[in-house]
Amino acid sequence: MLPGLIDEKTVCVDCAGITTDFHCTSCGIEAEHYRRGICARCALRDDLTPMMLDNPADPAAMQTLVNIFCAVDRPESIHTWKRSTSVQDLLHRLASGEIPMTHEGLDRVDDDRRTAHLRSVLEHHQLLPPRDRYLALFEEWIANKIAVIGQPAVRRPAEQFATWHHLKRVRVIAAEGKPTRGPVHASKQDITETIKFLTWLHDTHNRTAATCLQLDVDEWLAAGPTTRHLVRTFFVWAKATRINRNVTIAHRSPAPTVTFTQDERLRWIRELLTGSSEALPYRVAGILLLLYAQPMVKIAALRTEQVSTDTDGLRIALGTQPAPVPEPFAALLRLQVASRATRLTGADAGWLFPSFRTGRHLHPNTLMDRLRALGINLRGARATTLRALVTQVPPPLAAEMLGYSYSVAHRHAELAAQPWAQYSTHRK
Repeated sequence: MLPGLIDEKTVCVDCAGITTDFHCTSCGIEAEHYRRGICARCALRDDLTPMMLDNPADPAAMQTLVNIFCAVDRPESIHTWKRSTSVQDLLHRLASGEIPMTHEGLDRVDDDRRTAHLRSVLEHHQLLPPRDRYLALFEEWIANKIAVIGQPAVRRPAEQFATWHHLKRVRVIAAEGKPTRGPVHASKQDITETIKFLTWLHDTHNRTAATCLQLDVDEWLAAGPTTRHLVRTFFVWAKATRINRNVTIAHRSPAPTVTFTQDERLRWIRELLTGSSEALPYRVAGILLLLYAQPMVKIAALRTEQVSTDTDGLRIALGTQPAPVPEPFAALLRLQVASRATRLTGADAGWLFPSFRTGRHLHPNTLMDRLRALGINLRGARATTLRALVTQVPPPLAAEMLGYSYSVAHRHAELAAQPWAQYSTHRK
């Protein structure tokens, strides 16, 4: 402990001349007394022992879980978490076996943030097998979405589309170990718009997916927002499965990319490097966007091993070729690697932006919301940054360093008026 202060520097008990004994009367470690002369860690064990180790259904598993909670960096955070009566009830029911220590058992509990945190702890410490969270939520979402459809003529094709096409695809993505958050979000949009269309088709024209006409679809698209064009995926699937081979919906031209100026980009880089408008993790995330044109979904999932040092300085692996990290951002990135806070996790899972939940990284929406609140146009910033980068290095090399496809780099190079001819030699 460093409870003393000499010449504006914190010092230990002996140097400060403090006579109070700060040693825990239970474990003997010098630490701030949390309760009746004992430290927060020992107080936590005293609280959890009767709650979880009094005739537990699985003594070994409960003892392991108690040890995990008591080993976290800040046991005070567990005290705060378990202060809730619902958390205490959850832990007691888990210990007694009333709630099986399985994903299915936790699914039967209201999946609030407290239960979600406990699930993360159990997964991270291998007391539960890992499960793709977004896939599990998507399966539940589909079941609830289909259950409220009253008309069989609407429910049947919607359920087939949701399960045979979208759910099957997301399961393959999850099995390959790829992120499922984006595909699940897009699938929900497709399914929702399809149900809206099939319901309208039944109620307005008394027709089904099989008897739908091209005129019906044209009427639907013309009378509503652009999101209705998402039913195109349904009719592509319907044609492949021979449910309806008479309807064709063309690709919708995307809206013009929103950009902001290079001066804005440089101003925000300076602000995030030297200002105090945000906490360190969000400043680092913003600079990764403005220097390397990285999407927030990818930034949130960066791992510390992607940051490395060689003879030329710091590098970050975003694509097939590590990209150099210039100063002073390199110093800021090193500080983020060294100062990451895991709070309730109790262990370092290797994320550059760790979440409060065990074993997970920050949610991309958290990063997006914080940067948008500052006034950064995320889509415009990424487009402007990418176009600036393909004017500074050959587009294929930029694609390899940033993790973009050659076609995307090519398109932005054309928009930035920098043809591929600039990169006339092939890399060996």
